[in-house]
Amino acid sequence: MSASSKISLAVLLRVQGFLLIIEGVFMLLVLPVSYFHHGINAFSMPIAALITAMTGFVLCFSTRKKRGQRLNHREGVITICLSWLVLSVFGGLPFLLSKSVPNFTDAFFEALSGFTTTGATILTNIEAVPKDILLWRSMTQWIGGLAIIVFAVALIPFLSVGGMQLFMTEMNGINYDKLHPRIMHTAKRLWGLYIFFTLLETLLLYWGDMDWFDALCHSLTTISSGGFSTRTSSIASYSNYSQIVVTFFMILSGCNFTLLLITLVRNPMALFKNEEFQHFIIMIVGISALLATALYFMEDMNVGGALRSAFFSVASVLTTTGFAVSDYTLWPIGLWVVLLLLMFVGACSGSTSGGIKIIRHLIFTKNAFLELKRILHPNAVIPVKINGKSVSKSVIYKTMTFVFVYFFIFVLGTLILLSLGIDFNTSVGASVATLSNLGTGVGEVGPFGTYAFLPQVAKWVLAIFMLLGRVELFTLIAIFSRNFWK
Repeated sequence: MSASSKISLAVLLRVQGFLLIIEGVFMLLVLPVSYFHHGINAFSMPIAALITAMTGFVLCFSTRKKRGQRLNHREGVITICLSWLVLSVFGGLPFLLSKSVPNFTDAFFEALSGFTTTGATILTNIEAVPKDILLWRSMTQWIGGLAIIVFAVALIPFLSVGGMQLFMTEMNGINYDKLHPRIMHTAKRLWGLYIFFTLLETLLLYWGDMDWFDALCHSLTTISSGGFSTRTSSIASYSNYSQIVVTFFMILSGCNFTLLLITLVRNPMALFKNEEFQHFIIMIVGISALLATALYFMEDMNVGGALRSAFFSVASVLTTTGFAVSDYTLWPIGLWVVLLLLMFVGACSGSTSGGIKIIRHLIFTKNAFLELKRILHPNAVIPVKINGKSVSKSVIYKTMTFVFVYFFIFVLGTLILLSLGIDFNTSVGASVATLSNLGTGVGEVGPFGTYAFLPQVAKWVLAIFMLLGRVELFTLIAIFSRNFWK
């Protein structure tokens, strides 16, 4: 092993220290809410922020001799996976210190669910949780939603070109070529766009029936495709107007943020000419219209209620946000099975959503149909094309492998949960909901359910699923490969 390919523990710790300092700063932003509601008795958030930031400073100071040393490819892979765990361990401190959760497992589960924007919660009475903890809970999702940009800005001093490319391509499907070479400039613009959408939604929700606190929390968790709410009954607690606003921003969060930026600053038609975006909108409109029609005739809903419930539910599931306005598991079985299948899809690559992503489904489906043509015409060269460009065989192979591994892990997770005594519907729902970073599944973990009743072993299994879904499988699986460590 060459010196340049060796894994440097000091460099890895320095990066984690830097990220912990950032996390500590975000915790400090919650302090005004803490002191407003608790006065001088506020202690959980200040202590958590102090522990987090001080740990980060200690790690950075103790590894200061490694300043300027860059991460190689393998260190980048380890950093991606390690960062989610470290941020979640310290991010769970406010839940523990405030006694909002009973033990470390639940605190870690809630924090990881936030940072991975899964939205699977173990809280059963959300209204009873202190306001500052609810705000931090929402902020974990907002941080995690565009975490690639956090990493990009934070880790640029540490990354080689190969390391930066790893971050850009492995996290959420953001295309490295579209961001290079002015990565810092683009990262800041993406963060600016992210913040703008968050503030805009906050204002629109406040204009409706939400107060400033609820509007801000729901904006943080909508644009991040997270789904944490300040109410146990989620968005069903609010008016039709608020539900429509949230629906619009859920769809916006499911779009490719790179293309959104290009559309706004360079090419007004870039997003609309994108094949993945076109299929994204067609799926939302088409499936919502079918479900609304079925609800109108089968559930005796009025036209407005059927359209609102259908569009909201489809947008929530397809973008893996996980908000709810109605319990779709009470609909006729054929209708909620459609939503169950959508849980495997996900929205656009480069968005804040989880799931397999529409672009992979497009490649998979097109290749399947073209394979039939190749059988009939074995000498013909028939390439798979996306946006008018041929897709390389290596990309097709990786896509096919990804989809296969994704469903294999889903089945494995379902079997593990069944072996722990959990019923079939809940096992299926929890597996797909955590692997797709959706949070809301079927069975006991449906739209208004929680994960509190699950045994601790199941929570740790699902925590791994949330992490697998967030780093898109191969990044985490690579660490367990023997060749990775050679």
